[in-house]
Amino acid sequence: MSVMQTPSADIADLIARCALRDRAAFRILYERTSAKLFGVTLRILKDRSEAEEAIQEVYVKIWQRADRYVAGNTSPISWLVAVARNHSLDILRARRPPADDIDVALEIPDSGPTPERATEDSQERGRIEHCLGTLEPDRADAVRGAYLDGYSYEELASRHAVPLNTMRTWLRRSLIRLKDCLSA
Repeated sequence: MSVMQTPSADIADLIARCALRDRAAFRILYERTSAKLFGVTLRILKDRSEAEEAIQEVYVKIWQRADRYVAGNTSPISWLVAVARNHSLDILRARRPPADDIDVALEIPDSGPTPERATEDSQERGRIEHCLGTLEPDRADAVRGAYLDGYSYEELASRHAVPLNTMRTWLRRSLIRLKDCLSA
């Protein structure tokens, strides 16, 4: 069963059991949530091997801090994602060397996009927004939630008060319409 199919109460229960040092619960929690948390770390770190190492450290933190999760304050998936996100951001911060001399900084070339690339990116964003605008507002919101904000299908189904399979259908059909619109 994946995260998308696992009710939040089950995940909260697994976290509570981990706080009691239940290794079997920890194994199940890992199996059900590791793909999503790996995606979070990979998206932030942008390096597969670094994300693989980070996800192991994330689960050590989850094991050590499971007693800090308070059910009801936040969804269990949000708490787990926050642990992964914060750990990944700590890794990024540790990568940056301390600031040296300001004169050295003046010699560093700008790694940002060229004006031409920025214009192309802006035009592409405009096309995507136009195509999203052709979808029904709730479908467009679901697509943004799933693919830009990282919400699970279950979270989106709950947010839009529709069955899980309906949300999957919305997203599949919306992606097909977006693909057709963008290729037109």
